[in-house]
Parts: sequence; structure tokens; C-alpha cells
Amino acid sequence: MNRASTILETRDVSFAWKGQPDLRFPDIRLLRGQSLFVHGPSGCGKSTVLGLLAGVVSPKTGRIRIGEKLLPASQPGRDRIRADGVGYIFQQFNLLPYLSVADNVKLPCRLSRRRRDAAMQAGNLDGEVDRLLAALALEPALIRGRVVAQLSVGQQQRVAAARALIGSPGLLLADEPTSALDADSRDAFIQLLQGECAMRGISTVFVSHDLSLARHFDDAVRLGS
Repeated sequence: MNRASTILETRDVSFAWKGQPDLRFPDIRLLRGQSLFVHGPSGCGKSTVLGLLAGVVSPKTGRIRIGEKLLPASQPGRDRIRADGVGYIFQQFNLLPYLSVADNVKLPCRLSRRRRDAAMQAGNLDGEVDRLLAALALEPALIRGRVVAQLSVGQQQRVAAARALIGSPGLLLADEPTSALDADSRDAFIQLLQGECAMRGISTVFVSHDLSLARHFDDAVRLGS
């Protein structure tokens, strides 16, 4: 397999919260543009595996490679790899309520020069913000200046997705971002998200307890018994 086309690779990864049994995760290899659906019961480690892939926490055993780089033991090193190459849609979105929609979307570009440069290739940063909002079925002229606390849950979800996608990170991680939506809204959001990822060659790891969503992804893995 061409190493240059491999965006994510894990081997023998395990993790343990203090006083808890080890969580062991299956090996993953994800090529550029591929999507993986991760599912399983509550407590099986779905959110933990995303934290490991993002470098928020460090594995007890094993190794994780993002693009060409192994995640290091040091937190600053993991933070840099995440800032440059990983977009993260949190379950609760984690938008900054006192910032405008546009400023929330731009945040990764303040943390990573690589992502800022990539976002600027289309012309200018504000233009890329507007393009992403429109691609996710939001009207930029109506919402870009509003604070996110004024938005509906569905709108906040799409702003969080735009923030994760800006600067074309190689890997997108999504932690149950559709849990508050009805079935039609879930399917529509995933189709919009996957369309943008396909256009930019972004690989996706999408976590959910809802197995019915697996049909939207290239492959699926179950955690837990």
C-alpha cells in the first residue's frame, strides 16, 4: 500500500482510565478520502478512540500515525499535529458563544499556519468561510455576523462542521454530531458533510450509536462486545 495515500493508521492501541479495565481498539488503516463509521454501546470507548486519534489523550500501548507523522508522547507535539491535520466535530459542538459565526469557523486558521494557507488558496479567508457555510446549506449573508448563541441546534451543528473542515485537514473526526437531530435532518447533514469531504479528499472517522447511519460510510467497525 502506498504510504503517502494513508491518512490514518493505528496498531495495537489500548487505553485505560484510572481504576478501569483496559480498552483495546481494532487496528485502523484509512486512505485519503475514505470514511469509517465507528459504533457500539455506551461505555465501549467510542469517544475515547476519537480522543486518541486526535492526540487529546495518549494510548497506554500501540501507535497512531496521522499522515506521515507518528503521534508523539509529548502533549505539545500531539497538539501541533492535531492543529495542522485534524478537524474535530464535538458532540456538543464546543463553539465559542461570544464569537460570531465567521470567527468561530476561522479558529483553526489562528492555530495552524498550514490550515490558514490552505484556506487562503481559494482567494481569501472570508470567502472560504462563506463557501463552507453555503456548502453546508447555510446562508452566509444572514448568519456570518451573528453570535452562535443565537443559532438553532441544526445551524450550530453546521457551523461546527465548517470550523472542522476549514483549511482541508487530512482527517475529520466526528463525535455523534447528529444525536440531537431527527432522521431526515441526520441524513441530510451527513450527505452534505460527505460531499465536502469527497471534494477535498478528507478522510472521516464518524462515531455514533445509531447503526442505521453506517450506510453512508465506506466501512464500519464495532467497539465492545
